[in-house]
Amino acid sequence: MIPMKSNSEITRLGATELQHRLHRGDLLAADVAAAHLEAIAERDGDVLAWTFLDPDHVMRQARTLDELRAGGKPVGPLHGIPVGLKDIIDTGDMPTCNGTPLDAGRRPRDDAFVAALLREAGAIVMGKTATTELAVMNPCATRNPHDLGRTPGGSSSGSAAAVASFMIPLALGTQTNGSVIRPASFCGVVGYKPSRGMVSRRGVLTQSPTLDSVGVFARSVDDAALIADVLAVYDGGDKAMRLQAKPRLLDAATSAPPRKPALAFVRTPVWDRAEPAAQAAFARLGELLGAVVEEVELPRDFDDAHRLHRTIMLADIARNFGRYEVKGRDRLSAVLSGMIDEGRTVPAIDYILAQDRVEVLNDALDSIFDRYDAILTPATTGEAPLGLTATGDPTFCTIWTYCGVPAVTLPLLRGENGMPVGVQLVGRRGDDARLLRTANWLTRHLTQSGTAPAR
Repeated sequence: MIPMKSNSEITRLGATELQHRLHRGDLLAADVAAAHLEAIAERDGDVLAWTFLDPDHVMRQARTLDELRAGGKPVGPLHGIPVGLKDIIDTGDMPTCNGTPLDAGRRPRDDAFVAALLREAGAIVMGKTATTELAVMNPCATRNPHDLGRTPGGSSSGSAAAVASFMIPLALGTQTNGSVIRPASFCGVVGYKPSRGMVSRRGVLTQSPTLDSVGVFARSVDDAALIADVLAVYDGGDKAMRLQAKPRLLDAATSAPPRKPALAFVRTPVWDRAEPAAQAAFARLGELLGAVVEEVELPRDFDDAHRLHRTIMLADIARNFGRYEVKGRDRLSAVLSGMIDEGRTVPAIDYILAQDRVEVLNDALDSIFDRYDAILTPATTGEAPLGLTATGDPTFCTIWTYCGVPAVTLPLLRGENGMPVGVQLVGRRGDDARLLRTANWLTRHLTQSGTAPAR
């Protein structure tokens, strides 16, 4: 066994490197768990990324995994790797409180489908990471690890912050508007939102069946692909999924593209909401990429996408969260209560038409993806805003979430205050493997040219 210098060195390893060392026997799962528990004890008093953590339970999981390996049993692809779960993902062995006092102490009977897959793959489920109230807009207590006076984004606040501050190498979150891509951009990590229907949502708090996706946080594209490969399993209990072959995301992400990728730079109809520094950073990025990227304008059909997304989201929030109003409207934030009230006014015809337009816009996107490997666009309007009373603007995620296409944000830019700013790549619906391969190519291309910031 190769000795590690310190627990700090262990926590700096990415998930793929941890996998190699654990599988070779250079590290024990108990060593990895103990190192990350120490990191949480040191850092979470400031960051506040966790809502539930039981160190004894974590160590019991780790020792059980070590005993299995010592007994010659086969180990899974995530053997001994710590993973955090957003506190809207059910677990049968720990609380899931959905970010609201109305569910305080809630103990699900069963694991969510994705939580069960993680355990089957040998992951150590460390605990629950903080989420905003019912994964909507009202902030939780989590702070941005790069600047404690700034938001980490939401609603997957704790998951992004925990990965960014080296408390864990991997975490799960969810996105209904921008709740994976935005916090990943603000916290300077990789965030990947798969195509709708790629990952099961059974056992995860339902906000909008049309828009909800489970996503992942990691510190590299390889690491994101490693855990996404485990999660991309057909589940007949999620009506958005269809039976299909495994996508082999990790194999694709780590392979070389057959040719230099072609990227379409898309400003989107909300370009004017990007901060001047972010607009300038993307202009410089375009210059660096040269002929690799061409500017493409979305058809006029997309001008209405934000309204269509909001129509679906608000109506679904009213439908799915109305039960919390019955339990105690006075315990809900004014923001959420207002969204429920507005959702109840959405006409049925508007809701149906908004659902129908998803396919129309995907058809339009297909004409772009026939020519380009991915769309390049901002992940956020800029750096994480100062203050902890809001989670930032998700506007640069809305179109892609509405269409159900895959998206990944890469921590490749810095804002005027030195804070991370993500570069978002968007792929054709169902073509997640190519998207991750292109994301890896872009990261390496810019890193080798010396233009990507050190992380």
